[in-house]
Amino acid sequence: MTPSTITVRDEPFKLLYDPETIQARVSELGAQISRDYAGREPIFIGVLNGAFIFMADLMRAVTIDCEMDFLRLSSYGDRKISSGEVNLIKGINAHVKGRDVIVVEDIIDSGLSVRFMREMLLLEEPASLAVASLLLKPECAKIDFKIDYVAFEIPNLFVIGYGLDYAQKVRNLPALYILDDDGKAAD
Repeated sequence: MTPSTITVRDEPFKLLYDPETIQARVSELGAQISRDYAGREPIFIGVLNGAFIFMADLMRAVTIDCEMDFLRLSSYGDRKISSGEVNLIKGINAHVKGRDVIVVEDIIDSGLSVRFMREMLLLEEPASLAVASLLLKPECAKIDFKIDYVAFEIPNLFVIGYGLDYAQKVRNLPALYILDDDGKAAD
């Protein structure tokens, strides 16, 4: 049974989505991507470290041939909010020119990271570029393009679990939890 509340670093978190709800939604996204890319062979580019669990489950839910690669960015460090600066730590190894690319993100909050990746990948001239994100915070995402596949839209609260960390911990939680801070935003 999934606990409804947990404590991490002496801070209270409450359950946002249980493992069953997450898996059902990821399966729906996998089916949608499979329909949208029928007859094509996209390459999924996961953003380490946060998206690795979502990407693994999403790829298992996809029924079409595909490839994968990873890149790694840094904008948080050990903080709960973005530093406002995005740094590329590990680039992709795959050649994406003329390919259908699907970037897989764990969360889009400010939009800085996804905008950085999009601009970087568009320079490589892919045939198409889509974004799939486990979570989207629409009230604070400052982007001028569509996020193609979103599992869940959430409020502007700090979230952990299912790949998302708090100072590199609790990525292994099978559920998603939000900071139980009496409704205060994590900014």
